[in-house]
Amino acid sequence: MVRRMSLAEVLNTHRVVVCVGAGGVGKTTTAAALAVHAAMNGRRVLCLTIDPARRLANSLGLSEMSGEEQDVSAELFAEHGLPLGGQLSAMMLDTKRTFDELITRYASSDEARDRILDNKIYNYVSTSLAGTGEYMAMEKLHDVRERDEWDLIVLDTPPTSNALDFLDAPSKMVGLVDSPAMRWFIDAFASSGKLSLNLVGKSAALVLKGLARFTGAGMLDSIAEFVTGFNELFGGFRERAEKVASALKKDDVAFVIVSSPSPLSVDEAIFFNERLDSSGMAADAFVINGVHELLSEPPLRSDALIEAVAAVLPAGLDPKKTTRRMRRALDDSRTLAVADRIQADRMKIAVGSAVCVEVPAFEEDVHDLPALARVAAYLTDTAPSPDGAKPT
Repeated sequence: MVRRMSLAEVLNTHRVVVCVGAGGVGKTTTAAALAVHAAMNGRRVLCLTIDPARRLANSLGLSEMSGEEQDVSAELFAEHGLPLGGQLSAMMLDTKRTFDELITRYASSDEARDRILDNKIYNYVSTSLAGTGEYMAMEKLHDVRERDEWDLIVLDTPPTSNALDFLDAPSKMVGLVDSPAMRWFIDAFASSGKLSLNLVGKSAALVLKGLARFTGAGMLDSIAEFVTGFNELFGGFRERAEKVASALKKDDVAFVIVSSPSPLSVDEAIFFNERLDSSGMAADAFVINGVHELLSEPPLRSDALIEAVAAVLPAGLDPKKTTRRMRRALDDSRTLAVADRIQADRMKIAVGSAVCVEVPAFEEDVHDLPALARVAAYLTDTAPSPDGAKPT
């Protein structure tokens, strides 16, 4: 029988680990836990997260996440009795800052750079346009992987309604700056960056005049300035986008698809796996977060169970009613656990021989470093089983 690789081995054999999945499935926590595990085991790790909850920053001993890499202190690991054989740094993606750096890199002059950076349309595109966050996450990943400070980079991808947005981001961004609409604006505004109605047809001129009445001529001038400035950068921008996209197909990149045991989440994870495969990539591991444990039935008969409950109940509580409520809660828990088991098994069948690990539903939120280490232990098959032994 062929032995399956563990998620710990996936971490050890890749330099970049990309965590993908729908929003709300524990993707950020999974990325942070994998980074903690790798750092504990001797690697220099950067955890690049997108939209972390404040509790994640607190878990790492940071007042807040920022666009600069911050070292997680060795003292924090020591305080909780956790080994730190390597180094852990964390960074939050700043979408606009990353876009600004891209403009700075490809602008032909300081004047051209400032003209775009100060443009009102650019400020909207760089912060609010759909797809910008996904592309800039890939851009930042490409940037940091070219530096040699880290042995491992763990990327938490943006929370989107569709995980496929991450793969499509480079082509969408190139499509934006090379679209027929952009070309039309370039012709309309000419090389001067000013509106010239003489260069467009009568119907187009009427449209532009109408826009000017609603938005003001200044807005059209801002559009002109943005379009012509971006057109100047297009060659370098397109080349960069192609490099960013191709970098995801390199052998040192691993994809970890994160899911919950809900049917819709499992469906999306399976679909995303198929899309990766059709794009010439493959998921290296799957994580199912929040799987409920199937609790066993009580060994006592009903009368004996009521007697046992009565022996420990505070005075004034009816043992029969209390036992009935406990039984109802147990039945609800077992039903939920069976549903989770069905979905987890469906995932495992769909992904075949790929690594697939489960993280149980915890009673408390992950809010500190020991909790992240606990999640990491389940992810990497090092968590003890209930009898004290490591899982097989």
